[in-house]
Amino acid sequence: MSRQRRRRWLLTVLTGAVVVTGGIFAGWHYMQPKLVTYTAENGTEMKFKTDGDRFMEYGPDGTWREMFVKGVNLGATSPGHYPGEFPLTKEDYLRWFQQIEDLGANVIRVYTVHEPIFYTALVEYNRGREQPLYFIQGIWSPEEELIEKQDAYAAHIEQTFKQEIEKAVSAVYGDADIPAKQGESSGKYKTNAGKYLMAWHVGTEWDPAMVDNTNEKHADVPQYKGVHFSATPEASPFENWLAELLDHTAVLEKKYGWEHPMTFTNWVTTDVLDHPGEPLYEEDLVSVDARHIQPEAWQGGYFAAYHVYPYYPDLFHIDKTLQTIKDENGEYNTYKSYLRKLKAEFSDMPVMVTEYGVPSSLGISHLGMGGRNQGGHNEVEQGDIDASLTKDIYDEGYSGAIVFMWQDEWFKKTWNTMPLEIPADRRAYWLNVLTNEKMFGLLAMDPGKQEQLTIDGSLDDWDDLKDEEVTTWQGQVDGIQEMKMTHDEAYLYIGLTLDEPFDPNQTVLRIGTNTLAGGSQPDTLLPGRTLSDGLETVITLGQDEESQVEIAKDYDFNQRLYGKEGYDMLPDQQSDSADPFHPWNLAVSLRMTPPDTRSAHPFMNEEVGTLKRGTTAPGQSDTDSLTAWQYNGNQVEMRIPWMLLGFGDPSSLQAIDYGPLKNGREFSTVAVEGVTLIPWLTDRATKNVSWPGGEQTTLDLKTLPVYSWQPWEQVQYSERLKLSYEKMKKSYEKIPSFQIE
Repeated sequence: MSRQRRRRWLLTVLTGAVVVTGGIFAGWHYMQPKLVTYTAENGTEMKFKTDGDRFMEYGPDGTWREMFVKGVNLGATSPGHYPGEFPLTKEDYLRWFQQIEDLGANVIRVYTVHEPIFYTALVEYNRGREQPLYFIQGIWSPEEELIEKQDAYAAHIEQTFKQEIEKAVSAVYGDADIPAKQGESSGKYKTNAGKYLMAWHVGTEWDPAMVDNTNEKHADVPQYKGVHFSATPEASPFENWLAELLDHTAVLEKKYGWEHPMTFTNWVTTDVLDHPGEPLYEEDLVSVDARHIQPEAWQGGYFAAYHVYPYYPDLFHIDKTLQTIKDENGEYNTYKSYLRKLKAEFSDMPVMVTEYGVPSSLGISHLGMGGRNQGGHNEVEQGDIDASLTKDIYDEGYSGAIVFMWQDEWFKKTWNTMPLEIPADRRAYWLNVLTNEKMFGLLAMDPGKQEQLTIDGSLDDWDDLKDEEVTTWQGQVDGIQEMKMTHDEAYLYIGLTLDEPFDPNQTVLRIGTNTLAGGSQPDTLLPGRTLSDGLETVITLGQDEESQVEIAKDYDFNQRLYGKEGYDMLPDQQSDSADPFHPWNLAVSLRMTPPDTRSAHPFMNEEVGTLKRGTTAPGQSDTDSLTAWQYNGNQVEMRIPWMLLGFGDPSSLQAIDYGPLKNGREFSTVAVEGVTLIPWLTDRATKNVSWPGGEQTTLDLKTLPVYSWQPWEQVQYSERLKLSYEKMKKSYEKIPSFQIE
């Protein structure tokens, strides 16, 4: 064969291969399931709409079917970052989308415009799927400016809000090139994700004082009449303002040839019900009523959306008018009662609960009926409660339940630990398990050592740590061979090897901690012995009911903030206690007294220093995500949350100091070298004590090593599906996505 003929032959073969490959690809693409949408007479495309009080999806068989929305709220960040930094990658999103679909969810709700990679990843994930994973696009309001100016009609607020709406609509439809701006998403949005959009969710939870002031200040505002959304004659000035923003969103979307259902964010504080048992005026001050806005020539429809948690406001455990329905344990289910009352107000409009849930945190900040508190739950309890709330929402005829939330968020804060997290701008660099807001996720963002160290009483896994990560102390303490220490972003880990097997019925193990000058002498906990400096806290490990962290009387944060020198809310007997160490408490409700409130309510706090014995190993009878310690033979292992030891920020070695509170309300911190640990054993029968001082009655703490560490700016963490994930998966499996006629 000549060279020329050989070339022609190769060209023919290659051309044929390309044609065949192209045909295969075209055939594969043709065979892929296509998203079936409804095309209205005017050419507008639709996939979802509302019909009376039903939320509808256009099914693959070409008919509309009633849908129950099951979803998760998705944040935009990861540990070590704040929301405006947008650290998530395409791989993060694709991994999470699969886990969310496996959960049984059919929608993701996002609060604001994410980076372009979110929309690209979602379209890529959904390609070829018969049942896609949809998303609800939230549009963030100028929340801080609204609260600051207390007036929705104030200069630039509406303009800023409309700009955010324009950004959201253009981003969803892949038609935006947004310049970089600190704290905001940006980039070239080229992927059209509109066909996977379920609904628009405009705004954030409304400050009641702002709404009330807006209504008073603009009482003469004319009724808004828009192209697709208008206010009714009954609408308040604030509701007229909202109607215009919904209309603006609809007009912009219509340009892209689509119509989707619309809603705005609302919550119990500004709901349409009266709450005579709520003690705080502002929690029942004003209503924002979705019924006072109506769609005009908008086939996509409109629905009401509420954030409803079972513990906030206080009416859920105080208001007697909600104590009408009992659960299987004979306790009042005020959550179900509230849902029933609220749904009764919306007979002609779908209602969704687009935020609900409880966190799997050690810390707690609000109380709910039936133990549905904001915090204080392990992961199994979190899952059980989330599942029960989901069932209540479904049973009461709502159109959707979107649980809060998908991933844990380290940057979050809550009212009763905010005064102690100092500096405040470093919250994202460590996991404070006393701040419940950080731990709502079904996906755990575990601190760095969680994958490496299992709390089970065995120190074998400590051998796998790098030598520089572990400090070993082998002081002269009868009964204690050695003590190991390490740490991560959430805990100080301590492992002890004793001479004899540990028996909490015969022996009490205590470890005093010293970080600052001051504190309390152990007194009866270490009788007849004196330290050169006081202790800030004492860790006690013994029988389950006595195992805890106690805090020195003069150091007690709860006492200092809410006692006589602070808010003066603690009972006198607690303030005047002579005990050198106090239980570690967090406030869960402040004292309320008329005329500042509608009714009186006492100061309440919850003990959070209790140390639960168990294991963090999966699948064991005593597996518990809140496990703090365990023993196994002659080894004792524990992990102690940083804040229980007095740290306001372990990442920069900042401990809360003893100084007077600024303005009677604000703590200060000081940089410390680390923490000194003083272990001792007490024999229950003989009262004999073994301690680092030996036969001496005094001990100079400077003779003991200080456990120290380098400050960190980068965090180590790992992802893990919580046990609550499995609970919610079973819950979603029981609830049908579609109603069969």
